[in-house]
Amino acid sequence: MPKISISKMITELRVTLGLTQEQFAARVGVTLSTINRWENSKGKPSPLAMLRIEELQKELKQNKPSK
Repeated sequence: MPKISISKMITELRVTLGLTQEQFAARVGVTLSTINRWENSKGKPSPLAMLRIEELQKELKQNKPSK
């Protein structure tokens, strides 16, 4: 199973959360242009930003209804 790219993972997480790039940027603590660069594979998140993104992923998993 191929590993998902960081840019695709960020885009999918943002869309799943129902956030605009601007809203997602505010949640992660970066600028809109930074999110845009990440999603277009023009840059990658810092370790601190990755921690915040991972926290959002955990939050999403915790809020998912059980099947």
